[in-house]
Amino acid sequence: MQKFASCFYKRENMFKRSPNREEAKESIPVVERITSVLGTGIVWHGDLDGSGGVRIEGAFEGTIALRGMLVIGETGRVTCENIRANTVIVAGAVRGDITTKKLEIRATGRVWGDVVTTAFVTEDGSFLRGQIRMEESVDLELGDAPEATPSEEVEAAPPVSE
Repeated sequence: MQKFASCFYKRENMFKRSPNREEAKESIPVVERITSVLGTGIVWHGDLDGSGGVRIEGAFEGTIALRGMLVIGETGRVTCENIRANTVIVAGAVRGDITTKKLEIRATGRVWGDVVTTAFVTEDGSFLRGQIRMEESVDLELGDAPEATPSEEVEAAPPVSE
């Protein structure tokens, strides 16, 4: 009878959290966050390069190389030869290839292009026309983070009065 009770006790404890699990939580990196927004109704042509997280709700055409997160919102429209970012979440439309460590295509998301990633998440209703190549690791080839310094025009401009 003691053997049976011992077996039951072990099974009961099988679903309890172990102390090691709490230690593992501390090693999880801080969640990426959005630091810049390209709003609805804004059209931007050019290069987007930096360390922060960016959310696009307007239209963007050019190159994107981010060390942080890129979110293309439901109203966002992006056309790039190749998007390179640590994490990419698509709820709008993207035309161009994507190289990222993690790609998430939401139900409203549309992607026309090839993808290279280590993690891929998709929701029912999402659309992808292209190839997905899963890799163990992805080199985003971003180099060193550019320093955000004001241009000479901004430094020379008079202060804004209220």
